[in-house]
Amino acid sequence: KKKAKELKANQAKVTVKEIRFGPQTDDHDYNFKLKHAMNFLKEGSKVKAYVFFRGRSIVFKEQGEILLLRFATDLEEVAKVEMMPKLDGKKMNMMLAPKSKK
Repeated sequence: KKKAKELKANQAKVTVKEIRFGPQTDDHDYNFKLKHAMNFLKEGSKVKAYVFFRGRSIVFKEQGEILLLRFATDLEEVAKVEMMPKLDGKKMNMMLAPKSKK
């Protein structure tokens, strides 16, 4: 019982950080959020990036997907995509995990 408790204490706790975009996020805001995501991934956290569609902005769902795919390609050297962009109600989610250090 004690050994199991010690093993559990030594397990790495995975934290998930969220980054929210709008469908028309501008370049400066995008780069700012990209930098934050890079820091989260270097710390070992997973990043859940999502585009939140408000009102009639759901019309721009292709734009949201393009934004998330661009985000994934910009973080390619530090992260791998765990879940491709997927529309879930008014949110389009994507999950990124840090690449393992070898």
